[in-house]
Amino acid sequence: MRGGIVAIVGRPNAGKSTLLNQMLQQKVSIISPKPQTTRRLLQAGYQDERGQIIFVDTPGIFAKIEDTVSARVNKLALGWQNQVDVVVYLVDKTRGRGIEENRILGIVRQVDVPKILVYNKIDIHKPDYLYEYKVYELEFDDVVSISALKGTHVKTLIAKIFSFLPEIDKPMFDLKNKTALDFLSINSRFFLADLVREKIFIYFRQELPYTAGVEVEEIKDEPELFSLRAKILVLSGKYKGMIIGKQANNLKHIGMMVRKELETITNKKVFVGLTVEVDRHWPERLLI
Repeated sequence: MRGGIVAIVGRPNAGKSTLLNQMLQQKVSIISPKPQTTRRLLQAGYQDERGQIIFVDTPGIFAKIEDTVSARVNKLALGWQNQVDVVVYLVDKTRGRGIEENRILGIVRQVDVPKILVYNKIDIHKPDYLYEYKVYELEFDDVVSISALKGTHVKTLIAKIFSFLPEIDKPMFDLKNKTALDFLSINSRFFLADLVREKIFIYFRQELPYTAGVEVEEIKDEPELFSLRAKILVLSGKYKGMIIGKQANNLKHIGMMVRKELETITNKKVFVGLTVEVDRHWPERLLI
């Protein structure tokens, strides 16, 4: 049996969370069209006949630090280097190299473990900046091209990861009669807060700044009903009004999106209660 900790690293919106979800076939990391949706080091377990993997989905590193959230996310994104057995470095080939990419490559170079260079979004033919990254290949132990969204060659990537992992004497975690999502825990406040944030970002697209936060106030996981109450935190009254909307229609729609996904995950009836509050200091409290 092989096993170990694998970090998935890359610039914001490279597809790290999409790849993690594809490998686990579970919704364990939020995905939205905006960068900065992953704000924490998220861990989830994978297991098959070859062994076990603990995947760490890292936040992307931002070239420009324009607010408290970006600064704290950048600091958190540097917290995995001394804990991993393999690094999966994900490159979005539809975007050219830039400051963010150079910073991430510099960090990866300092980690003395096997490294796999992964070209993502091979299902998208234009734009194509693959030629800009070819020089990277000499620094990596293996290279694979994938589509995280469609699952193309993701099984090949998992096989390559296992080939670099050390042998282990005993399992790292127990997934007997459980799923990868159970390993993460549906009752995780971080997971549920991030799920609500994802729906906010998807609903508002480019209208809302990335610095909306969510604080989970109450979770009740009963045999027939899963209940979630949470506060959406914003930095000004302007954005509070935007999220609530006329006759609270926007807030209701966000709550409905969260409820539908939780019903799929839990296979239960779900109640979601959301409120909106102005809190100019929420980044200091919630981003640890």
